[in-house]
Amino acid sequence: MYFAALLARTEDGWEASDTELDDVETLSDLADLAREATPDEDTVFVLIEQEDSWFGLVRVDGEEDPRIFVSDAAAAARSAYGELLLTDELLGREPGSDDGPDLDSLDLDGTEDGETEDEDDEEGSAVGAVPHGPVGDGRILDDLGVSEKELLGLDPNEALAEIAEALGASDVLETVR
Repeated sequence: MYFAALLARTEDGWEASDTELDDVETLSDLADLAREATPDEDTVFVLIEQEDSWFGLVRVDGEEDPRIFVSDAAAAARSAYGELLLTDELLGREPGSDDGPDLDSLDLDGTEDGETEDEDDEEGSAVGAVPHGPVGDGRILDDLGVSEKELLGLDPNEALAEIAEALGASDVLETVR
């Protein structure tokens, strides 16, 4: 099970709406969905929670590139919704590195011993390149009163509720939960 909602900051306060992510295929699609939630260029968050094992935040401020935070990249990588957020850039990989073996990382000189082979195998597989723990912009909520330290310390079971409370949006988020 997953929960996904849009939380838009408007001049009247926060507005929440639940959202389906089944038709969203890329981070760009997700950002466009968020931008459609408000007629102005207000801040919009996409809040995603997967089976209480991880949560993700995508912050869209007008036409700026989305900012992303994922509480546990390894757990999110096992989810189609998490894969939307775990971009190559977020994981520090070269774009397209999970599309198959990178020719630069293949050992084509015939030597098969040494530590570089293990390192190359990890870099060549998408699962091996996904770290356990948080990834992304830990300061995504700093200007709204939630520090990086507080964000990193959140329990995935309660994270979205605690974030909404800190933002003053817990009532509106609860109505769509």
